[in-house]
Amino acid sequence: MPSEERVPSAAAAGPASSQDRLRGLLRAVDTVVGEIELPVVLRRVVEAAVDLVDAEYGALGVIAADRTSLDQFIHVGLAPVDADAIGALPRGRGILGALIADPEPIRLPHLGTDPRAAGFPAHHPRMDSFLGAPIRVRGEVFGNLYLTNARRGAFSTEDEELVRALASTAGFAIQNARLLDEARTRATWMTATAELSAAILTTPPDTVFDLLAGRVADLVDGGAVSVLTPLDAPETLRVVAWRGPGEEEVLGATVRETATLAGMALENDGVRVGTAPAADRRDPALLTSADETGPAIAVALRTRQRTWGALAVARAPGERGFSAVELEVLGDLASQASIAMELSRARAARQRAILGEERARIARDLHDHVIQQIFGAGLTLQSMTATVDERDRGRVDEVIHQLDDAIAQIRTVVFALSDRDGSSLRHRLIDVVAEASGALPRPPALRFSGAVDHSVRGRLADDVVGVARELLTNSVRHAGADSISLEVGIAGGDVSVVVTDDGCGIRDERRSGLANLTSRASAHGGAMTLDTGPEGTRAEWRVPLEEGGFER
Repeated sequence: MPSEERVPSAAAAGPASSQDRLRGLLRAVDTVVGEIELPVVLRRVVEAAVDLVDAEYGALGVIAADRTSLDQFIHVGLAPVDADAIGALPRGRGILGALIADPEPIRLPHLGTDPRAAGFPAHHPRMDSFLGAPIRVRGEVFGNLYLTNARRGAFSTEDEELVRALASTAGFAIQNARLLDEARTRATWMTATAELSAAILTTPPDTVFDLLAGRVADLVDGGAVSVLTPLDAPETLRVVAWRGPGEEEVLGATVRETATLAGMALENDGVRVGTAPAADRRDPALLTSADETGPAIAVALRTRQRTWGALAVARAPGERGFSAVELEVLGDLASQASIAMELSRARAARQRAILGEERARIARDLHDHVIQQIFGAGLTLQSMTATVDERDRGRVDEVIHQLDDAIAQIRTVVFALSDRDGSSLRHRLIDVVAEASGALPRPPALRFSGAVDHSVRGRLADDVVGVARELLTNSVRHAGADSISLEVGIAGGDVSVVVTDDGCGIRDERRSGLANLTSRASAHGGAMTLDTGPEGTRAEWRVPLEEGGFER
């Protein structure tokens, strides 16, 4: 009898096939646990799952902090050009959302026939069979594995069991990778926090917030960093530092504290939000695109003594959200930075106090010793005038006049040294003279007469400073003078600004430059007079105090 051809039965082929699949599971597990970098581990998990059940497409969705949507979506099998054509990655709706709401495996022979399916966007490849399984880390669902288009037609019970086993092992690998990632993050931020605190102590107060935003921007992964501080207006914040796109539009913007990310941070010391529909009023601390705001975190900049403001970090819609660890390290950095700012403020106040005491001592010495000695020398010369002949008496009188002028200028210096905050009109005019002195071999003389600081306030004071600066600048740049003087005084209900020089005079083409000063004087009900010639120029700007907003 001819021999019969023996055909292997399903029972005979089953054990060998099962063994091959178990070997495949072991290879997949070995591939996953062999990595320690979290992004690499997540991709290896998807690749291993696709190979294990012979699927065309696979993905791993990381669940967001709100536990209702996906924060990250790592996909395998889809070409980059096809992914770009689809556009935004899935957020966890339809079948994907069903697995988030009920973290139990889902196996479907035909995806499109399930009532939970939400359909596919344009340019999305056809997907039929579906297998989904949750990945748990520390007893909590970290994310979900999604596999579609089994090459054998449909996923089997055995496929489901293999994917569940892989997901269980992947959970341990992800846990280890996350722990390592968190440890590295904390170490990096601790080092940066220490460096930032040291830098704040040596940074001028007006640039501290910009320094803070810049250092944090170096630490975070893309996005934008902002610092908002409270204004005098109630519940109003201003963006004082910004690192990110559109700095020109955002920097300096003001916003109501209520219902903003910074406001929530000030109320709770810290806040973490995910991607959400954009509010009617744009929050400057968030990045917005297509009527959607991206994930963000914000913490308060606060010490026991004061609230400095809020520090916020934002990413664009579609980018990964912030973890609890990132919020924690940002809060630690903000806390240490706030303490450093408080120490810097205290140190600056102490230095100002020391400087003020030293200036007061110098002012006392000038007043009690130098002025008295010059005044005594002047009295001695005055008593000698009766004993000198007529020819020398004029020279003695000139020396006495010079000593009186020196006493007046020293008194001006004494007043400037005694002015602690530098906000008085006298101090502002002294600063103007100091600015003009750089291009001169001898600084301009400065004299005051009358109660200048008490009589000239507000807009008139600003105009007096502006006029003095303009007239001094003209003399310094164009007169070629050896001697320049500025006199500001109160007399007869008027305030006057007089600049005199011994230069070459003002030519006709330069007179037009003084038209602005004449207009300022007319606006206050005063006048501008100019007396110029080859031997020098005298410019006087005089306006009535009553018209200038004199505060009694």
